[in-house]
Amino acid sequence: MGILHRVADPTRLLAETKRTAALTRAYASQDTREAPAHVLFPQILAIVKRFVSDKVTVGSPEKRIDAFLSPYWGFAIERLAEAIRPDVSSGEAPEVPRYDKGRETGSTADVDFWTSKPVKEVKKSHLNYVVSDSKWEQSAAYHLDNHARVAAFVKNQALGFTIPYLHKGGTHEYVPDFIARLDNGVQLILEVKGYDELEDVKAQAAERWVAAVNADGRFGEWRYVVSRDMNAISSALDAA
Repeated sequence: MGILHRVADPTRLLAETKRTAALTRAYASQDTREAPAHVLFPQILAIVKRFVSDKVTVGSPEKRIDAFLSPYWGFAIERLAEAIRPDVSSGEAPEVPRYDKGRETGSTADVDFWTSKPVKEVKKSHLNYVVSDSKWEQSAAYHLDNHARVAAFVKNQALGFTIPYLHKGGTHEYVPDFIARLDNGVQLILEVKGYDELEDVKAQAAERWVAAVNADGRFGEWRYVVSRDMNAISSALDAA
């Protein structure tokens, strides 16, 4: 009787290699990257293999190869590109933001716009009114305006403050609900929401943005908080 050998699926190996190559090109082009592409490739290949093995759920093992077909290929690349971060604990340089050189640092004192929507008057803001788009946002504005730890806040409308994220092959802009400055100087991004099918994608992008801005250090300390309960907003501010 001959000896049986397990042979790896060449199609899957090729697909994993192509995906790894795409991710390696993306990371090798970053301004802060320290390792050359030939060093990055085997590290990212291990991550791709683990992703396919642990995160891709299929009805039967042979269908796992479908993860490398369109549109799933693009979805996986997006999620991996957003999730892979420098290992700061091992001495790698942290990820820092790329600022738009064509835009200066702004202030809510410069915001001025008209609206036909209902508004609520507030005290702790450069903007004298908050646009009432929903009961959730009305409740959040009330808690922000009356909470002892909030020094100032603004609803993120007509400010131009957005967080980029990847989804379905394109770059999109996430517009969080509120920005608040706490009594300890922390800048808090507050999102109040019910169901959102892109909640995890947006939260991942926001956490990455916060980490990068904090690593840069020029704009103080930032935090990101999501509240899914109107009655829990005060508690979320206490804990921030």
